[in-house]
Amino acid sequence: MEFSRELAVTAVGPIPGLAVVDLPVHGDGRGWFKENWQRSKMVALGLPDFGPVQNNVSFNGAAGTTRGIHAEPWDKYVSVAAGRIFGAWVDLREGPTFGNVFTAELDPSRAVFVPRGVGNAFQTLEDATAYTYLVNDHWSADAQARYTYLNLADATAAIPWPIPLERAELSDRDRGHPALADVVPMAPRRTLVLGAGGQLGAALRGAFAGNGAVEFAGRDDLDLADPAAFARRDWSAYTAVVNAAAHTAVDAAETPEGRRTAWAANVAGVSRLARACLEHGITLVHVSSDYVFDGDGVDENGGIGGNGGDTGHGEDEPPSPLGVYGQTKAAGDAVVSVLPRHYVVRTSWVVGSGANFVRTMAALADRGAEPRVVEDQTGRLTFADTLAAGIAHLLDSGAPYGTYNITNDGGALSWADVAREVFAARGRPRSAVRGVSTREYDDGVAAAADRASAGANSATGDGAGAGGTRRAPRPARSLLRLEKIKAAGFDPPDQLDELRRYLEAGEG
Repeated sequence: MEFSRELAVTAVGPIPGLAVVDLPVHGDGRGWFKENWQRSKMVALGLPDFGPVQNNVSFNGAAGTTRGIHAEPWDKYVSVAAGRIFGAWVDLREGPTFGNVFTAELDPSRAVFVPRGVGNAFQTLEDATAYTYLVNDHWSADAQARYTYLNLADATAAIPWPIPLERAELSDRDRGHPALADVVPMAPRRTLVLGAGGQLGAALRGAFAGNGAVEFAGRDDLDLADPAAFARRDWSAYTAVVNAAAHTAVDAAETPEGRRTAWAANVAGVSRLARACLEHGITLVHVSSDYVFDGDGVDENGGIGGNGGDTGHGEDEPPSPLGVYGQTKAAGDAVVSVLPRHYVVRTSWVVGSGANFVRTMAALADRGAEPRVVEDQTGRLTFADTLAAGIAHLLDSGAPYGTYNITNDGGALSWADVAREVFAARGRPRSAVRGVSTREYDDGVAAAADRASAGANSATGDGAGAGGTRRAPRPARSLLRLEKIKAAGFDPPDQLDELRRYLEAGEG
């Protein structure tokens, strides 16, 4: 054993994710001491922060004891407490490196990080050898049923055991494991997309098309507001979760029933999801909203085609929500932000499949209508395909964890500006869209609701409950700054270009 090595982490070429760790061992006449696992130092050198939850020790009385080859559904960090071993690792994961082999001799001054699905085996080279390992999931009989095994004597792997296997100590079970040609590779952990039935969910299906490692779940598959739904799911199967599910009925959230529903889904449900992700080392992508801001104090110079990308709400701005929906989204953001592996993705004015503002304006234009549209709320459109591509980029690129704004690019628009662009694309005059203030619009909605409610009460003889649901407060300025997502390598297309593409494709 070599004393006083420099702590170092070295990646292993044949098997992605496998790493050898040289450990400083300090010794004198009394014996020796080492820091077997030192999270901050080792993570800084490139080892993953894999969150071990169980520590195991294998004691082997005689040289030649040989164990393996076992590929487990978790990561592990292996080291030697006493003696020496010859270690062998075979990639048994699905993919192009399946069957690749790496071998090394280990003593207390060297350890190995073994990723999930890489087969692990060792042979003791000295009597009284103790082999230790940390794992990031708890062993159980159910977990063992998901192991993948390879025969120690497999001719394809051709592991050069220092002590021939016919003279080694093996278990009958290890002797009976299959040859490489008969091994079913361990499938990768999957990405789970929640809210698959919505506008963003449909776009995420397109962004991940052809990727068999992505699973989609609608509300019927996993309802965030249902605690039992979480207990029924095997969270160890996932490496990332994209939460595109939420209670988004902004106006209904202002009612007593709607308030409870919004908090149940957007806060309590997100808290349960965050806990599952924390316990299983899952990366959580959580989609949030411009509604976490009140829109005050934001410079949105530029107008149509202006330089809106350098102004607006930044990722570090403290939340200041106006209504219940915004409050629940801000609370959900705060919960997710404490996870070690998280992306909070804030967006605004989403346009995708199904009912949305652009489709409504296109239909009005086609009918020859002259709508009243709010012109004192400004922001930027986000096409669902752009948002989905940005989310996929964060996951695929391994961008630093944290909060990101993702919208389409371009200057600040009002809702009336957007409506006029749609009318012009439909061959209607821009002047057909009448701009009104938020207050004027809300007063009109309230008056219409009051008339409808009064008519219903008159017809039923019920004089209670006059007046309908009032509209929730909206942020006056919703522009989100895009410098951070651009610095991460994703450059969103211009909103007006995407609007034309959307309309030309017949989606509007």
